[in-house]
Amino acid sequence: MPTPTALATFGAGCFWHVEATFRQVPGVVNTTVGYMGGSVPNPTYEQVCTGETGHAEVVQVEYDPEQVSYEELLDVFWRCHDPTQRNRQGPDVGTQYRSVIFYHTEEQRRLAEASRRRLEQSGLYDRPIVTEIVPAREFYRAEEYHQRYFEKHGIACQPPTL
Repeated sequence: MPTPTALATFGAGCFWHVEATFRQVPGVVNTTVGYMGGSVPNPTYEQVCTGETGHAEVVQVEYDPEQVSYEELLDVFWRCHDPTQRNRQGPDVGTQYRSVIFYHTEEQRRLAEASRRRLEQSGLYDRPIVTEIVPAREFYRAEEYHQRYFEKHGIACQPPTL
């Protein structure tokens, strides 16, 4: 009998890079880019880019918990972006690029908060970590041209050093 998969949802800047990073993790079954955390139902990319919908660009990760743990996914999340930048990553600026973990279970919430505390105490960053940890809400799949964007355009993604 196949192992049931689980979901994890992360926002860490532009979803193209984040998706490509998670697709390289053994045990990740599928990734879908989309929008979460806002107030507008079925938002379009153009609407989200205005910053007025409240949505974050996110990657929903479907994974096999027997092959990769949620803690390992959290490690990838922390390493694929700068969690000290509020509402931006690199040249991408706006609330849609915020650092956020949307948890699907109380166990995910507990693990995410413990992971953030460890990172804060590690001294790795000079600035405070601003990553939000909030309950998962309605997920809206992004337009098809955003799905697996790097693969479709032959762009290589350098995975973070784990």
